[in-house]
Amino acid sequence: MTTTANAEIGIIGGTGIYDSGLLKDSTEITIDTPYGKTSDSITVGEFNGRMFAFMPRHGKKHTIPPHMINYRANIWAFKEMGVKRIIAPSAVGSLKEEFEPGHLALPSQFIDFTKSRKGTFSEDGRVIHISVADPFCPELQNIILNVTKKQEIQIHKNCTYVCIEGPRFSTKAESKFFRTTGADIIGMTLVPECQLAREAQICYVSISTVTDYDVWAEKPVTAKEVMETLAKNVEITKKLLTLIIDQIPKTKLCFCEKALEEAEF
Repeated sequence: MTTTANAEIGIIGGTGIYDSGLLKDSTEITIDTPYGKTSDSITVGEFNGRMFAFMPRHGKKHTIPPHMINYRANIWAFKEMGVKRIIAPSAVGSLKEEFEPGHLALPSQFIDFTKSRKGTFSEDGRVIHISVADPFCPELQNIILNVTKKQEIQIHKNCTYVCIEGPRFSTKAESKFFRTTGADIIGMTLVPECQLAREAQICYVSISTVTDYDVWAEKPVTAKEVMETLAKNVEITKKLLTLIIDQIPKTKLCFCEKALEEAEF
């Protein structure tokens, strides 16, 4: 069934969040989009008097690889629902010794090494030159930093995220090259998700869980290792999400909702 529902805050994440019991009076909906199907149905419900929606980025059974996620459909669906802010937990590898597995990281910049993804709503007849000089919502980032500081949760800030195509992991040569860029973490899903959110004029922030050292450290990464670290950190992520949501003000003070004012011809 296709239906619509309103939500103020959207979460794009993975296993362990959507089935956490976080939502009150939750329901699942599907939304038709001009770009095809979303990753899965969207869970909509109430938390502390505010409506928010959860989208499982890889599908609820983790069946969609990073390069095949329908990012445009996912962001369009949230926009259609009235979502104003997106919080996006994700898993990343470490490109620096001090970014240890289990640590959290807050990206403020990205370097795009994806190859085949559709990363814009700009099509024939509509040209959009969106600015992503600062790709993430500064208001949401400040909220996360304040919450983690108060809760004494370690998080690395001002991180640069290298986004690769996937679904394979890097070769040693690639991993060592990515380290030379000055980047801190590496993953497969940030782009084009964050830039599409900017085009949709939705505030977006990513919270990354470091799951492994990339192969530069001579410690080959495995999918099993990634999932084990995520499982250990899921309760921290749930707690952080609830605290962040409580701190998000009703009125926006950022520039995200005005992103298209000087982006279109």
